[in-house]
Amino acid sequence: MAMPADFWTRWRVRAGYPLALVYIWLATPTAGAVALGAGVAVAGLIVRGAAAGYLRKGEALAMSGPYARTRNPLYFGSALLAAGFAVESHSWMAAALVAAYFLGFYPAVMKREEEDLRACYRREFYEYAAHVPLFWPRLSAFEAPAGSEARFSWAQYRRNREYQAALGFLFAQALVVMRMFWRG
Repeated sequence: MAMPADFWTRWRVRAGYPLALVYIWLATPTAGAVALGAGVAVAGLIVRGAAAGYLRKGEALAMSGPYARTRNPLYFGSALLAAGFAVESHSWMAAALVAAYFLGFYPAVMKREEEDLRACYRREFYEYAAHVPLFWPRLSAFEAPAGSEARFSWAQYRRNREYQAALGFLFAQALVVMRMFWRG
């Protein structure tokens, strides 16, 4: 029996904390792996930050900026962050744990959010979804209907509290670096 999508939405963050501890225990980071992985993770932060500056939850369907290339730029950015930490771990087991977490939670979360957006924005969402891929970004940007274009806003970035992702990255990055020196 499949779990309801809202279960996965509620538990993805809660499950992440104990898995992060297991990840740190399994990780065997090296300076090279940390440098490469941090670069990938920072790219994820940039994608997430850009998306958060366009997202006006409950006010309008985001179709501009990163949302013109993928319907889920926040989750695509999260995937890059996860991939960066998988690389940094320099451990197949830790990387597999990161991948299992991401694949275990995010498809269900994206499905649930799609259902909510379809119910809220109906025809507008169907038109948008017909032209913009669910997850993997396309190179050419979707042309949003006139009047629905938005510009990046730092105020919106702050309202969406995306700075928390950057702070979480810095904290996790510090743990990985400490693990590199405490590998024993």
